[in-house]
Order: sequence, then structure tokens, then C-alpha cells
Amino acid sequence: MSSPLAEQFIAAGDFKAKCLALMDRVRDEGVEFVITKYGHPVARLVPCEPKREVPILRGMGRGRIIIHGDLTEPTFGDEPVDEMVANWDTLHQATPTETT
Repeated sequence: MSSPLAEQFIAAGDFKAKCLALMDRVRDEGVEFVITKYGHPVARLVPCEPKREVPILRGMGRGRIIIHGDLTEPTFGDEPVDEMVANWDTLHQATPTETT
């Protein structure tokens, strides 16, 4: 793609009639269009930036991550969940702060 050419002004009505052809010119030639309504600029049609390559993340942790045990088992111990929920307030009481 060549360097962008000077922007060109086009009335909204003309843009509507020639939209697809203008989009092809923007893509192929790098032309930029300023779309006007009653002589005032309203929008700009410019080429998109090139798509960046996204690295494939699958397998990036291989050899660095160690899994211990079963990932589907709960990690909070043997205490039944209902009992933990019932004792939530006593287990998570805020400790009083000292004032100086």
C-alpha cells in the first residue's frame, strides 16, 4: 500500500451513492475521504491499520506450571460447605484496630 494521499472531500449524498467504490479506493490506494453535510465536515473515511499478528498462547506454560492434585476438587478442605457458610461470620470477623 502506498503512502496516504491528500484527503478528498465528498458530500454525504455522493458518499451514499458511491460508498462501496470509495471503500475499495481507501483500501487499495490509501485515499482518505472527509464526508461533509451542507459543506461542513462530519466524518472521515480512512484505511484501517494493518492487522497485528496475535501470538498463539496454547502451550506457553508447558514446563513452567506444575499442577498438584485434582483441579476439579475443592481447595477449602474437608469441612462441608453448608457448615462453612453457617460459620461465615465467625470465621471472617474483622479484628479491631488499635488507635494511637
